[in-house]
Amino acid sequence: MILTIKGIKVVATVLRYNIRTNQWFDCAPLGVARYDFACTVCENKIYVAGGKSTLACAGPAHGISSAEVYDPDHDRWTPLPNLRILRYKCIGVTWQGKVYIVGGFAEREDSDKTMASIVERSSAEVYDTQARKWDLIAGMWQLDVPPNQIVAVNGTLFSSGDCLNAWKGHIEAYDGKLWNEVDGSHKRNLSTLEDNYENWPQNDQRLYLTMAPIGTRLFFLAGYRIGGELPRTMSVVHMFDTSATRDAWRSFEPMELEGEKELCSHCCVVQLS
Repeated sequence: MILTIKGIKVVATVLRYNIRTNQWFDCAPLGVARYDFACTVCENKIYVAGGKSTLACAGPAHGISSAEVYDPDHDRWTPLPNLRILRYKCIGVTWQGKVYIVGGFAEREDSDKTMASIVERSSAEVYDTQARKWDLIAGMWQLDVPPNQIVAVNGTLFSSGDCLNAWKGHIEAYDGKLWNEVDGSHKRNLSTLEDNYENWPQNDQRLYLTMAPIGTRLFFLAGYRIGGELPRTMSVVHMFDTSATRDAWRSFEPMELEGEKELCSHCCVVQLS
């Protein structure tokens, strides 16, 4: 979405960032303008699915079932078969060589856009790039609230919360049937990892939390509001080693930033050769 003189509108704009030159470039636009959609990378192509294409100010804003894939070598978007359910605020992750679109606020695609059942709302849709079709997995997410993030590490899916609570006190791993708490991951509040840091703000309020995998480790980037006359933000990275049998948590030196920072998306990892 972008803010214009006439208000907010949904756009199909796609930008590409060159990390070496610190420059942004325009890419081919999406076939369907959307926001609150799922996105993931599979076989060096970018897959997007679901989301919303209209704003509530123009009437009821329903989810969409549209999906498409981007080929960076040819700068081209190609339509994919539609999802079986209208979804928005869903999560995309690549697992076992397939594209998973998990959870989200879901509706049935019929004339009156009726609300989907809890089984459908907590489901996932899996795209087989060879068969070019979506399959529905009922109850994969197991919650009625969409996930915040799901990442894959060594063939296992990990999550730390949902879109209403990005950190629910521990990390969970998916074994193909159930989500289970990871041993040693329980922390009531991530800021408690900073007990030895003398300048850690009292009564801190977390502004954002996002995670990204590197090897067997999960890195959590968190930002906290610091009280005082002038707004400041404390930014800190926490690391959890999924392969460790004890003392899996570690935190890096926090950084204080002027102003109050917000993070409107998730972080990612770029490997430089």
